[in-house]
Amino acid sequence: MREDAYQSYAPLGVLKPVAGDIWIVDGPEIRFRYALLRIPFPTRMTVIRLPGGGLWLHSPTPLDEALVEQLAGLGPVTDLIAPNTIHYWWVADWSKRFPDARVWAVSHMARDARSRLPAHRLLKDEPPLEWNGAIDQLVITGSRAIMEAEFFHRPSRTLIMTDMIENFEESRFRSRFYRWLSRIGGVIDPDGRPPSDLRMSFRGHHDQLRRQVEAMIGWAPERLIMAHGRWYPSHAVDELRRAFRWV
Repeated sequence: MREDAYQSYAPLGVLKPVAGDIWIVDGPEIRFRYALLRIPFPTRMTVIRLPGGGLWLHSPTPLDEALVEQLAGLGPVTDLIAPNTIHYWWVADWSKRFPDARVWAVSHMARDARSRLPAHRLLKDEPPLEWNGAIDQLVITGSRAIMEAEFFHRPSRTLIMTDMIENFEESRFRSRFYRWLSRIGGVIDPDGRPPSDLRMSFRGHHDQLRRQVEAMIGWAPERLIMAHGRWYPSHAVDELRRAFRWV
């Protein structure tokens, strides 16, 4: 199977403005191992400039010195976020490059993930003081140790998620097999949702998840950024209601 089974969101490794003090960086395709398959995923980092001027990096893409130079024009890197039990891979590289940056992660990391992460603080429902009141958050947990922190950037009214919504554009698949697999998983644009295996992990936990989705709706986000696939520049509340109609 060719390496670019899913066409990435070029240009890669470049800051792309979203709104005031928030940018995205689209990264290369990765392959996530699931059973005997290696499924293609585009990658995306979100960058927020905090009120104090520090940069908050969510789900960092590969470290690249050209990107580091772009970030230097915005401010110092102060916070590195591993937002769920899967999105941690490049955090260690960024931590080595920026040793004074704080590292944050969810608590349900597998042992091999914890061994790769540098010393870190735990993400909880209560946002830490380091966010300077600019970001709200909550932590979603499924029945199979699935854990993901969701963030709301108040000034830009942007909700930042990771895998709890995936929204792959069918036309970008160069593999018919993976296109079919994504249809089965229920993650095809314009009706991207949590993938089917993730939805199953919340069996028996729908009431709790529903309350958390309602909390995110209560933030009244204008836009919604996810790590994989086409993100939503508007109507974020409608997209939340659509994507989580199963609860």
